[in-house]
Amino acid sequence: MARHSMVVAMQSDSIVWAIIIVIVILLVLLLAIWLHRQERTKLASKSVSPEKPDDLKVIEGIGPKIASTLQAAGIQTFAQLAQTEVETLHRILEDAGLRLADPTTWPEQARLAAKGNWEALKKLQDSLKGGREA
Repeated sequence: MARHSMVVAMQSDSIVWAIIIVIVILLVLLLAIWLHRQERTKLASKSVSPEKPDDLKVIEGIGPKIASTLQAAGIQTFAQLAQTEVETLHRILEDAGLRLADPTTWPEQARLAAKGNWEALKKLQDSLKGGREA
């Protein structure tokens, strides 16, 4: 009988340790998920609020109204504009009721501006009419 009690006690100890191990693993996983979310939030806040917004009106076809619309949509720098798909730009403009603007060349112009390649930007803009390919 004593041997049986000892076996039951050892099994109980094993179960307790297994539960403790599972709880520790779950806590480590929760900590990893929380840290990952914190890092994503930190990266998102950096991309949403750049240190210094660029003057998007430098881009041919973007005036004050469109510049403020893009900024409200989170596009505040030439680099952000350069990375934005033309379809996304169309959607932003349509949502703001700005249907006459054509953003087809804006990402290309913004790439040149982001690189500081002002001569190439000027040359490209000279070939455009209202921001559109002539």
